[in-house]
Amino acid sequence: MTTTTAELLTVPEVMAWLKIGRSKVYDLIRSHRLVSIKIDGCRRIPADAVRDLIARETEEAAA
Repeated sequence: MTTTTAELLTVPEVMAWLKIGRSKVYDLIRSHRLVSIKIDGCRRIPADAVRDLIARETEEAAA
């Protein structure tokens, strides 16, 4: 059986990766442009969700 573990990032890690502020990260989450989960009150964002956001935004910018 093969299992894959998605890397979960904190909001500050996403902020650093995207070079944006905390409120912008939460705006992306609220607008459902960035997927996140809560674990016991802690917000976590799958690394794949950040990659997907970058890909979508890049495609939109190129169109």
